[in-house]
Amino acid sequence: MAKNKTQETEGSVADFINAIEDEQKRKDSFELIRIFREASGFDPKMWGSSIIGFGSYHYKYDSGREDDAPLTGFSPRKAAISLYFSCDVEGQHGSLLAQLGKFKNGKSCVYINKLSDVKEEIIKALAKESIHFIQEKYPIK
Repeated sequence: MAKNKTQETEGSVADFINAIEDEQKRKDSFELIRIFREASGFDPKMWGSSIIGFGSYHYKYDSGREDDAPLTGFSPRKAAISLYFSCDVEGQHGSLLAQLGKFKNGKSCVYINKLSDVKEEIIKALAKESIHFIQEKYPIK
C-alpha cells in the first residue's frame, strides 16, 4: 500500500517561513505558529515540504490504509494560507466557523488570505476541538 507523501521531516520551520517572499504571509505564519502552539501544546514540525504541523497521530482506515498525520497545522500557500483541522470542518465546527471571519473552506481546510481577516481565539478553538476529535477517534495505544 502506498505511503502518504506528507511525512514529518527534520526541515527547519523557521527557514521555511523565512523563505516566503510575501512579507505579510511571513509575519502571519510566525503568528500562526504562536497561535497553534498555544492551542495544541506542541512545537511546530515540517510535514512534507510545505505543511507546518503540530502534534501527530496514527490513523488506520477500514480499508487497511494507515499512516501518521499532524493533529492540526497550516500551510502558507501562494494563493492563501491553509489551516488544517479534522475532516468535515463544516459539520463538526459549523458554529465556530460562523464566528471566524473572512474565509473559504474545503472538507478539512480553512483558507484565509491574511490573519487579520479572522479571529485568533476562533482559530485556537477550532484547533483544540479538532485535536480533541482526532484523539477520540484515534486513541493512542
